[in-house]
Amino acid sequence: MRVIICDDDLIISNRLKEYITIYFKQNNLKCPDIVIYENGEDLLSDNQNKDIVFLDIKMPGLSGIFVGNELKKLNENVIIFIITSYNEYLDDAMRFHVFRYLSKPIDKQRLYRNLKDALQLYYAANTKVSVETKNAIYTVCVSDIIFIESHSRKVTVHTANHEYNSIHNMKHWLDTLNMPCFFMSYRSFIVNLKYVTAFDHANIQLCNGKFEAYLARRKYSSFKNAYLLYLESTR
Repeated sequence: MRVIICDDDLIISNRLKEYITIYFKQNNLKCPDIVIYENGEDLLSDNQNKDIVFLDIKMPGLSGIFVGNELKKLNENVIIFIITSYNEYLDDAMRFHVFRYLSKPIDKQRLYRNLKDALQLYYAANTKVSVETKNAIYTVCVSDIIFIESHSRKVTVHTANHEYNSIHNMKHWLDTLNMPCFFMSYRSFIVNLKYVTAFDHANIQLCNGKFEAYLARRKYSSFKNAYLLYLESTR
């Protein structure tokens, strides 16, 4: 994992780097590669992966708004934190789906709460699982799984480009996909909240209606809460 901090104030950048390092050590996580840039030009010239970016809005040269838009064009999954004292730019930042806003000076506890959410999102987008069928074993990115369906004693893993008939049961998949973006909406459906486009008390529309899953009426409230929390985490 690579974490980028881009701010022309090195005091802020170094303090943020210190906080992030402490967070990973306290939670027994492998510390990421943390890189500091003082301007957007140098950041955009970095050709390596950028997984989580802490981005100031007002910097010499390119603005944080421009840099954020460019980063999203290069990788829509990059997780961007805006760190700023200028609230008037937040509407512009919303347009490229900023993950969170952090005000200066950085509140360490607020940073840690939001960093926890960011890491959950990162791992969900980058984790891979094996799907074993009767004939072969396939490696699938978790973020590509739209939903899992059990029908006529057959469990099917649906992705955008393929369907896999898994030899494992729904309990196996519920345990494997134990992350906030997946929800068991019915005894025969596990859905990825990332692909939900509409739902009512009985059905869930996925991928703009291309797929449909059942929603148990008793689970409607908990599903709605889980979906709203997921949206908040990706906002």
